[in-house]
Amino acid sequence: MIPWVKIDTARIPGTDGELRLMRRGKEFSIMLGTNELMNSRLSGSEAALATLAAKKIEAVKKPLMLIGGLGMGFTLRAALAVLGADAKIVVAELVPAVVAWARGPMAEISGGCLNDPRVSILETDVTEVIRAHPRKFDAILLDVDNGPEGLTRKANDALYNPAGLKAAHAALRARGVLAVWSSGPNPAFAKRLHQAGFDVNEVAVRATGKGVGARHIIWVATRD
Repeated sequence: MIPWVKIDTARIPGTDGELRLMRRGKEFSIMLGTNELMNSRLSGSEAALATLAAKKIEAVKKPLMLIGGLGMGFTLRAALAVLGADAKIVVAELVPAVVAWARGPMAEISGGCLNDPRVSILETDVTEVIRAHPRKFDAILLDVDNGPEGLTRKANDALYNPAGLKAAHAALRARGVLAVWSSGPNPAFAKRLHQAGFDVNEVAVRATGKGVGARHIIWVATRD
């Protein structure tokens, strides 16, 4: 078996945690301690995050989408594939090295999506982007951490607590959609979405996108 090789490491801002970019042949993995945060072979649910949200805003002529967390670029690539030429996508990525990895060792996986003229990259906390732009976005996609329960960074809880969900609600235009990825179900979070004023649909999606593998959860929450 081909062994895993460490390509690079990156400190997560505001924490003592360190991300490790690993490669085994053509397969990539991003690790935090013993936890695998993402793997290049498992892109189905990340792509579904984009396609489910885009379906909700397909009637918008010039949609503006905010993606929190670049990861391996699967959500961004899927969004670009389904949104029209007049769409704009802002990607907020907290860890600058993740952007550098997408442009460097994982360039083949990212497929040049960062160079698409519809895309703007902000190396910042998506929480700050949301709070600074009321009634700005038609869709906000969050693939930050392992879901609503903070794993990589405790400060990420501010995205998913009642105040964070109200801020996301305020940052959306009428009938805008908040789509949230999670590694598993979280009834308490679904309840908080309802309490923040969203109409919520919870969708189970296979990690591989091929009907096999772990089931991940995507909440598609629409504001009035």
